[in-house]
Amino acid sequence: MDLNSIYSQLIMEHSRSGHNKKHLINPDITEKGHNPSCGDDITLELKLNGNIIEDASFTGIGCAISQASTSMMIDLIKGVNIEEALSLVEIFLGMIKKEVTDEEELEKLEDAVVLKNISNMPARVKCAVLAWHTLKEALSGL
Repeated sequence: MDLNSIYSQLIMEHSRSGHNKKHLINPDITEKGHNPSCGDDITLELKLNGNIIEDASFTGIGCAISQASTSMMIDLIKGVNIEEALSLVEIFLGMIKKEVTDEEELEKLEDAVVLKNISNMPARVKCAVLAWHTLKEALSGL
């Protein structure tokens, strides 16, 4: 199996998996994200415990890339503090813009690093970054 098919398989697994796709009971933050160019539409819900993102989930519709990217992001931010979550957002967005290439930095993204090559598909970039921009918006006022 080549690397591309492993990446594709990981994206499909995350997009099909519903483990992060649900409503939280009494979320502290609810932020909507929408990509008008393709119709991806998500609602991100966060449960905070002080400065820590205790739980996170999403609902909504979208292509496999937007759904997988959202699920991967949620796996990464559960249990981390707000500052660290925002740092992960910057690393991810930097990776997509090809500004962050340091392997050590990229390793922090875990599964989400498979979306690195989306930067070569301009029409799909907005799908991959939707959740990350939504999270940044949700946390920016805190």
